[in-house]
Parts: sequence; C-alpha cells; structure tokens
Amino acid sequence: MTCCFTGHRALPPEEIPAIKKRLEDAVADVIGRGADTFLAGGALGFDTLAAQTVLAMRAQHPQTRLILVLPCRDQAKFWGPADREAYEWVKAGADRVIYTAQTYRRGCMHLRNRYLAEHSDCCICYLTQPAGGTRYTVAACRARGLPVLNLA
Repeated sequence: MTCCFTGHRALPPEEIPAIKKRLEDAVADVIGRGADTFLAGGALGFDTLAAQTVLAMRAQHPQTRLILVLPCRDQAKFWGPADREAYEWVKAGADRVIYTAQTYRRGCMHLRNRYLAEHSDCCICYLTQPAGGTRYTVAACRARGLPVLNLA
C-alpha cells in the first residue's frame, strides 16, 4: 500500500510541533493498516516534514520505503543553505528518487502532483488554501476515490 503526502510550503511556525505530532500519528496509523511505501514531493514545508517523519520512523518500521517524486533536478536551486541541507539529507535517505522533468519547465510541478495522486492508495495532506498545487493533488486523489486525511 502506498501513501502520498501533499501540503503547503509555508506552515505556521507556532503550529509545526503539533503538525509533526499529527504526522507521526498518521504515518504510524497507515503503516498499521498496511502502508509500506510513502511518496513525497520534496518541496519545502509539509513535504520535507513528512519525508523526515518517514525516515525517522524507519527505526521502528524498517519495511517503510520513501520515494521522492521531484518536479525537476534543479528544484532546490534557489533555496537557502539550511533548506538545501535538509533537502539533500532527505534525498540521501530516500529509497528512490523520481524526476518528472529533468529541468524546471512550465507544468513540471503539475506532473509531480499528478504522479503522486496516480500512484497512491491514500493521501496525508496539510491543506488550508482554496487553490494551488496541494488543492489540485488532494482533488486528484479524491477523484480517484482515495482516502484523504487532512492534518490542518
């Protein structure tokens, strides 16, 4: 069973500890229901937090796999040093990295989001905005009849 993550890049700083706890609980729950593969889009914010959570939970659940589905090879090109360091750490810990485009081009984020929805059995998200990539991914998951757990 495969679970994807999607969420906003900007998370309210005061809510990050609570989001982390809800993520840990949600990941443990879907592992308990048979999930062994997790897809994350590699963006800042929720995607990074989710990938870090999966990697941390491997100690208790060594069967879990993290697959990063990235929009392009140069996704982190303009990120700051701390964000790039976290990104590279997650990439190094991932079991597989899939790129939906080689370099940034119009539509590569959309391709990444569609891949997440089309290759998953459930979705854990952090959705508070009425538009954008997270909204699109959640809608695509729901259109496929996937269960979606919104941690927001």
